[in-house]
Amino acid sequence: MNFNSHAKAASITGKRVVKNLRWWMLALFLLGVTVNYITRNALGILAPELKTSLHMTTEQYSWIIAAFQLAYTVFQPFCGWLIDVIGLKMGFLICAVIWSLMCLLHAGASSWLQLAILRFFMGASEAAATPANAKAIGDWFPKKERPVAAGWAGVGFSLGAMLAPPIIYIAHASLGWHGAFLLAGGLGLLWAGLWWWLYHAPQTHPNLGDDERDFIGQDNDGVFVKQSFWQSLKIISKTKRFYGIAIPAFLAEPAWGVLSFWVPLYLANDRGMDLKQIVMFAWMPFLAADLGSIASGYLTRIYIRWFGCTRVNSIVASSITGAFLMLSLALMTLVQTPWLAILLISIGGFGHQVISCMLSALVVETFEKGQMATVNGMRGSCAWIASFMFSLIIGVTADTIGFKPLFIAMGFFDLIGAIFLVMFIAPRRDRSPA
Repeated sequence: MNFNSHAKAASITGKRVVKNLRWWMLALFLLGVTVNYITRNALGILAPELKTSLHMTTEQYSWIIAAFQLAYTVFQPFCGWLIDVIGLKMGFLICAVIWSLMCLLHAGASSWLQLAILRFFMGASEAAATPANAKAIGDWFPKKERPVAAGWAGVGFSLGAMLAPPIIYIAHASLGWHGAFLLAGGLGLLWAGLWWWLYHAPQTHPNLGDDERDFIGQDNDGVFVKQSFWQSLKIISKTKRFYGIAIPAFLAEPAWGVLSFWVPLYLANDRGMDLKQIVMFAWMPFLAADLGSIASGYLTRIYIRWFGCTRVNSIVASSITGAFLMLSLALMTLVQTPWLAILLISIGGFGHQVISCMLSALVVETFEKGQMATVNGMRGSCAWIASFMFSLIIGVTADTIGFKPLFIAMGFFDLIGAIFLVMFIAPRRDRSPA
């Protein structure tokens, strides 16, 4: 993509130049992912009441979650390819409208099967979030800023999960569980309108100054040749670097799935909390995850300055740091105090988002711009295959063996993933300046 050739065409007389516009565009995207997670996590917050109102068993609830995760898994590469081909603005807009409408329709569900169908279509459209993340970073930031940008972009994934409990609780208290879903879906449609109005690609954005446009395009990534969906998947699947990212993602995602969908039920069943107590404390792991997202990019700078790591290896080292923090989930099973358990789960949330953001950073660091959304979608599919399988395992085992063995497993998964990260990614030498 040659930004210089588009610079004058993008300048529109009378339009005000916005300083540091790339960060404002990232904030707009972050807001969209935040709303995405509010709509997504509404189900988990309302799970205890939905089980009673719709007469669901834990296994049936697991199938509702699995329907979402199956669609999210299958459609991430397709959503990524769609965004690469038609552009971030239209691709993400279409998906946002669909997921918002699906959330609105949750209010009319009268059985677990209806919820499962709606969650499937919701998962298919929300699958755009992960590939869009890589596309937004790759389009708007030069390589030297991408690890930090990836950290801030990751905030949206946990900020929405953090805000969901109080927002859904207040809506539930005033409007019931039906109204809570209507509010969440309405927020999604409102953001979709903002995205349509405010977002433009950097080549054509009327408020982007020429100096910043040149800064964004300094890496000269070249012109992207559009490929068919299957051709793109075939090329990427033959690349060893992809597996160095995909396998750690596969091992990391079960922990995030548990935080998003199962922790409220765990706190109710194993820790004896009611809905009010869950709302008071269930947001803490996601606040920690926000802090982990922000810290992850700056952590790479520490590894570069203090230890002389290359940019790629600094990202790998940051991810390994997050993997060690995930041991807190195993330690959580040894404590009796609910508040200490939440603290240890929160440390796990911090560690997970360090890993997740750094895997996204590796995608934008090691693949071409025209492949980024597709690659991140394929990475997301690998991750959500694991999340899908783990949810089914929880559904059929939690009532018999409890959650403890599952938390212990999640505590060690990421250390195994770190081995593959080092094997396939770390040996690569980045000769470009940090």
